[in-house]
Amino acid sequence: MNPSRRSVLGAGLFSVALTVPGWQDVVGRMEAIQTGHTQRIGMPEVEMVMAMTERVSELDDQFGGRHARPMAAAFLVNTVAPYLRADAPEHVRKAMMSAASDLCYLTGYMAVDEGVHGLAQQYYLKALELAGASEDHLTYCTTLRGMSVQAVDLGHGREAMRLADAAAAASPQAGPRMRAFLAGQQAHSAAQIGDRSSALMYLRQAEVAMDKAESREKAFGSYDPAALNYHTSQVRYELGDMHGAVEAMQQSDKLRYAVYRRTRVKERALLAERQFAVGHVEAACATWHLVLDDYPLVQSGRADQRVRTMYQLIRPCQKSPAARELYERARLVTPASLLA
Repeated sequence: MNPSRRSVLGAGLFSVALTVPGWQDVVGRMEAIQTGHTQRIGMPEVEMVMAMTERVSELDDQFGGRHARPMAAAFLVNTVAPYLRADAPEHVRKAMMSAASDLCYLTGYMAVDEGVHGLAQQYYLKALELAGASEDHLTYCTTLRGMSVQAVDLGHGREAMRLADAAAAASPQAGPRMRAFLAGQQAHSAAQIGDRSSALMYLRQAEVAMDKAESREKAFGSYDPAALNYHTSQVRYELGDMHGAVEAMQQSDKLRYAVYRRTRVKERALLAERQFAVGHVEAACATWHLVLDDYPLVQSGRADQRVRTMYQLIRPCQKSPAARELYERARLVTPASLLA
């Protein structure tokens, strides 16, 4: 299978009617994978897949999904799929399926970043199947949450709530950082459907869990205070508190690790939109200038969409010197396709 086929890359349809398998439906099962006799693998191959997933994730954080996903897709097809069919001791087979599940989740996440949402769902479903087969509870819950993030960002609040609740229900023994990770998404989803009391309840749960997690250890590369402040901003925005949304997003930006360039571009642009919405045009333009510092280095459909929105907002404001200066600078660093 060629991972760059147009029929694959063009799959962009998000389905709210998607049937998501429950944990009990997938745990320990993987009928589709049959062992072969052409290769035998051990833990070194598993460790290599895990290391590759980590490196691709780092590239995605810095440069966006459009650069990193084709590499992940090719690696899945050309290397990981044969490993899944290879002979191996049972513990190695389970470890390989777990590693493959994590890579499928990451590849789905990057497909979301590109805007090919139907393809992302296919990767997410395969991640759930592999997580169940390997009894990898963490990746199963993380994938359900990722599907909820995709749904809420597309405006499908009820589907997002269903998926966020499913992720939380599947992890009753979650530690405090995982609990914060899940509750923050529940809060955002509840706020989008107008359930104010649930949104604030889940947000408080996330805050309490994050306090516990941070008191134990600082965890780079996982759900952290910057991510929690992002969720706080989203909840406040959905509930109509625009000034509170701006404040929380500014705090998120201050706390975010520098390596997360793609997230920085996307969320600073969102901050600028909200500053603009409350009438702080000069502050918004200053934030958008920070976006443009990083934007040329990032290949991301979500970042492109935020830049399109910037143009739509500042075009009518050319009497403002700050907006005019931003517009002229942006034209120099923005692809022609976005200027049309």
